[in-house]
Amino acid sequence: MEQKKDNQNEIKLNLGCGGRPLDGYINVDMDTVDELRRRYPGSSNFPPGLKVYQYDIFNLPYKDGTVDEVRADSFIEHLSFIEEPKLFNEAKRVLKRGGVLRFQVPDFEAVVKAWLEAKDDWKEFYRTDDEAIAKNHWFGNYSYTVGNRWGYLTAGLYGTQNSPGQFHRNCYTEGKIRAMLKYLGFTDIEIERADDVRLPKGVLPGVHLLVRCRKI
Repeated sequence: MEQKKDNQNEIKLNLGCGGRPLDGYINVDMDTVDELRRRYPGSSNFPPGLKVYQYDIFNLPYKDGTVDEVRADSFIEHLSFIEEPKLFNEAKRVLKRGGVLRFQVPDFEAVVKAWLEAKDDWKEFYRTDDEAIAKNHWFGNYSYTVGNRWGYLTAGLYGTQNSPGQFHRNCYTEGKIRAMLKYLGFTDIEIERADDVRLPKGVLPGVHLLVRCRKI
């Protein structure tokens, strides 16, 4: 097992890295780096020599209290109700005392509110062929619009569903996150908001919740 370290001693894990592997982290995903390159053609995030590990995220190959940071961006919402506590408890197990857990998830409440306010204007069935992906088909809307319920907003609720791992099976609000982390015994809970960079500025502002906390 390779332990890629940052600042000489730190062990930092990036779980479910997908198209966002990070320097200074041990990047972990269900797909190999070659599979990720095929999923994200043209991306500059997969340089030669990049390693992505297919570790069991519910049984990480690290001893108790040995990891400095566990990170999971746009990933935890893909876990089932049964898998959810397994992941959080595994992160808690491997983290050192004072170690950092950080993750990013869509704000389910914000997406639902936007969906209810949008037009009920179904156009076409969903497509995942190369042309559809290149033209941002999104159920026939051909844009990242949030003005139609049956478009990008639907994917915000259920995932893009263009590969086995791209289904949303869980959801989060700020209230749930604070209660859940307190229940698990994490402290110094901080939640910030960020825009979805794929949307025009000002559309669904702060739809992503950026969470940071520490193991007691």
